[in-house]
Amino acid sequence: MNDTLTQLGEILEQRKSADAGESYVASLHAKGLNKILEKVGEEATETIIAAKDVDNAVQRETALHEVVKETADLWFHTLVMLSHLGLGPEQVLEELRKRFNISGLTEKASRTRD
Repeated sequence: MNDTLTQLGEILEQRKSADAGESYVASLHAKGLNKILEKVGEEATETIIAAKDVDNAVQRETALHEVVKETADLWFHTLVMLSHLGLGPEQVLEELRKRFNISGLTEKASRTRD
């Protein structure tokens, strides 16, 4: 999985400077951070709605596949956001690795609020 995220991060970096008329990623960057954040929010909402519908779905496998597709869209747009901010998937993966041996409750309690 890490290889896929790393490869996608590299591709997104390359497309950042492409022609906005020929690259969806470049067009998002050209529109700026607010547009990218709008897409992240939209995809997060669509992921939530897809997941919420699974328990009541007549065709559970189809509903689960929708969750996977929407989550892929969410991750993609989140990676575009990271790229726009000069970050990549490796920083997020490293943060997750740091949390492996820490209780989720302990980690959450250690966070400070601004």
